[in-house]
Amino acid sequence: MIKTDLASGGKKLARQALQIQLLVVFLLVVVVALTISSKAAVSAAIGGCISIVPNFIFALFAFRYAGASKNELVVRSFSQGAKLRLVVAVILFVIAFKGFNAIPEVVFSAFAVTSVSYWLAMFRQK
Repeated sequence: MIKTDLASGGKKLARQALQIQLLVVFLLVVVVALTISSKAAVSAAIGGCISIVPNFIFALFAFRYAGASKNELVVRSFSQGAKLRLVVAVILFVIAFKGFNAIPEVVFSAFAVTSVSYWLAMFRQK
């Protein structure tokens, strides 16, 4: 009997979107390093990571369960992932500004660009 993973399509979609985010952050950091400064590039990397890490955590929770028999677990896990994503993002912003003394404009810009790239990748693939 072959066991199929009902969540495999969602996992693949999330993995591809996260890969696109990583590529966007890499390109963004290179452009910022060449045009502004190395401190700004570090701030851009931090902003990108603040988008990537919570999305990765959400994907882990969102695609942990699948199937009609696990409907309640799917909903609960999705909800937990969404809440945890928000909490992790807030914590990472605090760490960025308190611990790394990052440039706020660059951090928020990189976060926004990386977040938009994630959603565009999701829509493009679906």
